[in-house]
Amino acid sequence: MTSWAGIARFGLVQAALGAIVVLTTSTINRVMIVELALPAMAPGLLVTWHYALQVLRPSWGHGSDKGGRRTPWIVVGMGALALGGFGAALSVHLMQQNMAVGAIAAMVSFTLIGAGVGAAGTSLLVLLAGQVEEQRRAAAATVVWIMMIVGFIVTAALAGHFLDPFSSGRLMAVAACICTASFLLTLIAVRGLEKDRVAEKRQAGKAPFKQAIAEVWSDTAARRFAIFIFVSMLAYSAQDLILEPFAGLVFGLTPGQSTALSGVQNSGVLAGMVLVGVAATLAPRLMTLRSWTVAGCIGSALALLGLVMAAKVGPGWPLRPSVFALGFCNGVFAVAAIGSMFNMAGSGASREGVRMGLFGAAQAIAFGIGGFAGTALADISRLALGSPAMAYAAVFAVEAGLFIFAAVLAAAVGAKDGFGQAANPLVLAARHQASGS
Repeated sequence: MTSWAGIARFGLVQAALGAIVVLTTSTINRVMIVELALPAMAPGLLVTWHYALQVLRPSWGHGSDKGGRRTPWIVVGMGALALGGFGAALSVHLMQQNMAVGAIAAMVSFTLIGAGVGAAGTSLLVLLAGQVEEQRRAAAATVVWIMMIVGFIVTAALAGHFLDPFSSGRLMAVAACICTASFLLTLIAVRGLEKDRVAEKRQAGKAPFKQAIAEVWSDTAARRFAIFIFVSMLAYSAQDLILEPFAGLVFGLTPGQSTALSGVQNSGVLAGMVLVGVAATLAPRLMTLRSWTVAGCIGSALALLGLVMAAKVGPGWPLRPSVFALGFCNGVFAVAAIGSMFNMAGSGASREGVRMGLFGAAQAIAFGIGGFAGTALADISRLALGSPAMAYAAVFAVEAGLFIFAAVLAAAVGAKDGFGQAANPLVLAARHQASGS
């Protein structure tokens, strides 16, 4: 099984992936809107397209099942992502010369980004799930996701420093450095990381894709868990684009103050992730991953109801503690769900790549829909209710309802199919004893 140093190497790949993604979805998104004066819908459509491609994740996972090795898919996927990241920066330069040519280049680049993220990310998670023992998967998920967030932070800081004064040439130079460094880091991190079980995996992956996805979807546990991921991630992502406007319109926060509020939320996310990772490893008898997942969903719903009250009360409400609580509960649910996803895909069941691809596709589609749905619901509610505060309260209430529904789904999966039970070594021991008797 993989050591902590090996888990950190997985985290380096995830950090490299995150570095390129944040460059394209944050920095280049901003440049298109501000420096190029494009409507926000233009980069929004590109980001949506990159999410839409994630529906192909099960197919890419099946490809790695058939080949028997995950590492080539990680390397090729990261190569496509790196090319797409640089191509996105190049498209900004081309747009300044010829908007039509630049737009075509941007579409091709974001196609590479979506394909690269899907292919590399799916195989990376399947490989991690298969090489980390079950009682350490929550901690592994925490380490990998924290390193991805670190990749976000470091890339944003470096890009922000070296892009001033801005020019398209500087943007291409920064993108070239980040994309090249990320790809090279991936090559170093995955070297020798995968154990040799090629023949066994090839035998399991011989079936055509339609048969493989049908088998996975017919598995009640996998189907229920995929639906849970979709609902929970829809609730998780729906507040992404409305929290800062809510803080500005209802509480009168400046752009700098609302940005700092996002930092408070992210701090809560990290605290929640660390809590579950440490507790599930050092005190596994305390709670199973299923219990952490359900608790995180219920806590997120309660925190969102707190924001409903914040919208009604206004500036007198303790906004920062409410936002920290939301982030904390989001972090608890997210890392527990990710650890459970590893268990579902890597517990010896067949079609690991297809399973992880199905779960990843559910997550990506939910993220693609969630951000837009949250803003659209806020606009519709504002027109219907005539009050920005009540409009945001309505959106937060809907999100809370989705989290309660997600908690019910998670409990149902766990009750009938045992997802998350593997976090408890006592359960594992009983299971192995029963199978050997």
